[in-house]
Amino acid sequence: MTDETRATHADDRDGAGGLTHYRADGAAHMVDVSAKDVTAREATATAVLRTRPDVVARIATGDLPKGEAVAVARVAGILAAKRTHELVPLCHPLPISGVDVDVVPSGDHVALSATVRTTSRTGVEMEALTAVTVAGLTVYDMIKAVDRAAVLTDVQVVAKSGGTTGTWVREEQA
Repeated sequence: MTDETRATHADDRDGAGGLTHYRADGAAHMVDVSAKDVTAREATATAVLRTRPDVVARIATGDLPKGEAVAVARVAGILAAKRTHELVPLCHPLPISGVDVDVVPSGDHVALSATVRTTSRTGVEMEALTAVTVAGLTVYDMIKAVDRAAVLTDVQVVAKSGGTTGTWVREEQA
């Protein structure tokens, strides 16, 4: 480990909040988490797919040209969480313990949420974000024949727990 990398690793370990995926020379690198404690970790992310009420009704009943969107989106979100490290270059591959994806049609939107759990040295926020985003993209793919104007929005981490920084909950969720 170089002095440069060691300094970045120490910053990451003490929760300094710096840009830990960049070395002093500006080059991106994967953070060394080997000195971190293995702890139970969890993260939840949410998103909203806005569409027309008639489309939401079709999602709820499974009456879409491509079939039943809710179950397909759930499975897509779970698969996405498991493959996050293949999609996001600086993410560590993690032993995921569980993934819950909820897809709830309501009014003029579909509320999406994903919770990911692990016991590892680094958190699962990226896995939760990837899961909820891919679930939303899957719903969009399944409704685009009836509403190309649908919008996936408000993708955000709403809670995380575990690790050196402990529990964090987005204020509007508290």
